Amino acid sequence: MHVWDHVERPKHGYNLVDGHNHYVVDLLKKLWLNYFKYPLDTLGDSWATVQPGLRKHFFGCQWYEVYDFVEFIATAYARRGFKEPFIADCNSLFAREVSAYRFVDDIVVRITTDAEIQAIERALDEAEGGVRIHLQRSLELLSSRSAPDYRNSIKESISAVESLVAIVLGAKGTLGQLLKKMEEDKGLHTALKSAFSNLYGYTSDEGGIRHALLEKESVDYEEAIFFNVVCSAFISYVYGKGWGVPQR
Repeated sequence: MHVWDHVERPKHGYNLVDGHNHYVVDLLKKLWLNYFKYPLDTLGDSWATVQPGLRKHFFGCQWYEVYDFVEFIATAYARRGFKEPFIADCNSLFAREVSAYRFVDDIVVRITTDAEIQAIERALDEAEGGVRIHLQRSLELLSSRSAPDYRNSIKESISAVESLVAIVLGAKGTLGQLLKKMEEDKGLHTALKSAFSNLYGYTSDEGGIRHALLEKESVDYEEAIFFNVVCSAFISYVYGKGWGVPQR
């Protein structure tokens, strides 16, 4: 509906020379080079040749590769006005089919509630610079279907908060130290300061003691998504307060 239905079918099919189907051809080149890792000279110049191969892959690949493929298409297809409706329709179908996955900021992530999606998307939309980079990386590590890295996803979530607090205060230090200063300088509620100081304790060597969470043999999805959502909510809270952060 969103991509293949826009392929024009001239009498002799499209080719890569005369400019037919510019956006689709560009997408197919990206798929061949960056997704399938095929030599570009194996890409046919007829839609009637290429389409069956794509269909065979999509309906024959592993379940997680279906999500990988759809995720790649969302960011690789450059036709104006495509991405937002495509992602919205995908999420609608994911919900209808009771999938545990949703698009969040162009990435297909295992998510259980709309509230989680909204918290993460709001923070990603508001965050800038290093804060956004850490939060985006946390989401990427969390979202890998074949090899998720929950341990480092948690570290990136906390690093996003640490970066933001350092920017707000214009100071350096551990997150625990910076949160205490934020309490003093900005009026951060004591309970919030304590809560995030304790969460930081899970991921740090503060005081020379390796804390419990990251010593566990297996850090699971539930812990990683908890950190991502909570840290996202805190980032949105700080932006909402306008504590030294440019308003939009």
